Amino acid sequence: MTQLNSAVARALSLGPDMAASVSRHGGSGFSTTAKITVTRLADADADGDGGQKKEFFMKTASGLDAEIMFRGEHASLNAIHAVVPSLCPQSFGHGVLEKEQQSSSSPHTAFLVTDYLELGARAAPASGGVKGHGSSGLSLAAKLGKLHTTPAPIPNGFTTPVFGFPVPTCCGDTLQANEYKESWADFFANNRLRAIVRQYERAQGKDAELQSLVENVADTIVPRLLRDGHHSDNGKKITPVVVHGDLWSGNKGKGIIGGRGGLEEVVFDPSAFYASREYEWGIMKMFGGFNREFEKEYHNICPKMEPVEEYNDRIHLYELYHHLNHATIFGNSYRSGAVSIMRELQQRYGNKK
Repeated sequence: MTQLNSAVARALSLGPDMAASVSRHGGSGFSTTAKITVTRLADADADGDGGQKKEFFMKTASGLDAEIMFRGEHASLNAIHAVVPSLCPQSFGHGVLEKEQQSSSSPHTAFLVTDYLELGARAAPASGGVKGHGSSGLSLAAKLGKLHTTPAPIPNGFTTPVFGFPVPTCCGDTLQANEYKESWADFFANNRLRAIVRQYERAQGKDAELQSLVENVADTIVPRLLRDGHHSDNGKKITPVVVHGDLWSGNKGKGIIGGRGGLEEVVFDPSAFYASREYEWGIMKMFGGFNREFEKEYHNICPKMEPVEEYNDRIHLYELYHHLNHATIFGNSYRSGAVSIMRELQQRYGNKK
């Protein structure tokens, strides 16, 4: 057990009548994780059994990159939580630890503090929801459908929702620029495809073939499949919605959020932004874990967009980004998957405007 850093205590609005302890909990590839247990001292004195406790979850990591990553995750969690509170933990704050708990080797340690998510081991159906006392009873498909049918907030300076996000986010440890754009094709081509190939070359070295393929897809295939007036939602322009952004099977589960309510189907570790809802399916299809019952229930809420006959190709286009991102982070074992998708799309659409 260690003492809670004063910067985290401020993020949680803990007063002098509250005692807090920190213990290591779980693990993460990019950060150190811990559980924070808070007890109100008056309750402890009255009950004689330690008082009523509340638990939170904290991530810490060193460096300026970690501060950017946690700022993005804080905004991502709260964007999702604002639409579907039972889908993910709420985030209470992020920042830099006070010097009292900075080490000499890592003087800049960032933190993120959220609801504690008690992940459960009990199985639940892919559709139909988790039943039980205090549970919403909503399935993951129903919650995702709610998220994807709620228009994104309108940023300052705009009159309608736009694509992007208020802050940069990270998918894995890849920084994603999310400057607002009114065109989905423009955003995906520039903020995702062209951006990730630049990061790939910084990480893995120059790759003329990959650069050429990505540029061709961004210049030709993206407008062919995603341009306004061709790609639509029930005949209307695509409405930006909040997406999780990194929803593979390892970022979903069943648990109790913040010690409140019952067992819920939940998601975590988001890389959210305002996007076309179909973008979510790129990584969902890449790694699987979402069965036919899930897909059927989801599409009853969120039908495939038009042209329906190009749906699978749009999903492959979104999957391409994640192959490129994984190649950037983990190396060239994912490069062949990216090249295969691009060559297939070029063969199908490369000469069509």
